[in-house]
Amino acid sequence: MDVIPESVRAVLDVEVWAGTVGAWALALGIFLAVLAAGRLVVRVLHRRLQKAAKLTEQVLDDALVEAIGETRGWFYVALGLRLATGHLALPARLREVVDGLTMLAFLWQIGLWVGHLARSGVDDWVQRAGEDDAARRRTAAGAFKLTLRIVVWSVLLLVFLQNLGVEIGGLLAGLGVGGVAAALAVQNVLGDLFASLSIYFDRPFDVGDFVVVGDYMGEVDRIGWRSSRLRSLGGELLVLANSDLAKSRVRNFRKMFRRRVVTKVGVVYGTPHDTLRDAPGLLRESVEAVEGTTFERAHFQAFGAYSLDFEMVWHVEDRDYGSFMDKQQEVLLGIHRRFEAAGLAFAFPTQTLDFEGPVPVAPPAS
Repeated sequence: MDVIPESVRAVLDVEVWAGTVGAWALALGIFLAVLAAGRLVVRVLHRRLQKAAKLTEQVLDDALVEAIGETRGWFYVALGLRLATGHLALPARLREVVDGLTMLAFLWQIGLWVGHLARSGVDDWVQRAGEDDAARRRTAAGAFKLTLRIVVWSVLLLVFLQNLGVEIGGLLAGLGVGGVAAALAVQNVLGDLFASLSIYFDRPFDVGDFVVVGDYMGEVDRIGWRSSRLRSLGGELLVLANSDLAKSRVRNFRKMFRRRVVTKVGVVYGTPHDTLRDAPGLLRESVEAVEGTTFERAHFQAFGAYSLDFEMVWHVEDRDYGSFMDKQQEVLLGIHRRFEAAGLAFAFPTQTLDFEGPVPVAPPAS
């Protein structure tokens, strides 16, 4: 039994551009159904996964929940438009446009999903770092995110062009030639980028390290993909290209676990021999009396121009510069106290002139 009246059927069978009124009504219904159903399904799925993710400590499910939340409204519009127009006899050119827009929206949405998952993975990798490795991973995170973004969107662009009928092989060959030219044009920028990766993998320094690079010194404030910044002792910010840092000799004081100190002391000539022999022992006592130091050796080194020179080598078991200065001060004060008590006088530059008699004066010329 036909439930549609003849009058309504007659209206539905009326031909309108690219289809009948019934076909257009069906297309509209499909379009609205896709919009409503798509939003409803994604919303319900997002809520259920969100509840399930709270019960676990894994990061992957949290990233999936957030990625689903990245679904855009225009994705439903493009999908509904593609399914709805399937019942219409659209011109071939218009059909290609609709298919192209649908493919573009689909690939764009995939790029958003994959990009969010990649960023979440990198962020989790940074958060799982230990205290010593955190700065290094933060340094590399920016470069990794940029590289992943370029790779993902480049692949999706090639897939989109291939669906449009573009010959990918010839395009890649042309891009290869153009890439060489572009690389030559931006070789300095690329050099800094690769140098930043070299700094990450080689780890000559991390954020917070105190380094000396040539005539510059300071604490590493930030390591970027093109340049790194040092905060100097004077307070100003030094910006150095990563390529220059990779080629320079870098002295990293934070990697130093102990400081080797060479102390030289000169006493005056005329010091009694027995007193002179006591000097190395007094130097050793001065070091061993200070906690956090290690004595290595002390010797009578040389007959100087105006002093009898002793050399002592000792270590401070601390990399902090302020602690080193405090301990060195205590050692030097101890040397001064012990030498003074033993009758050892410190030498200083002097010059002695000896005259054996009056200097003869030549008679005036007649």
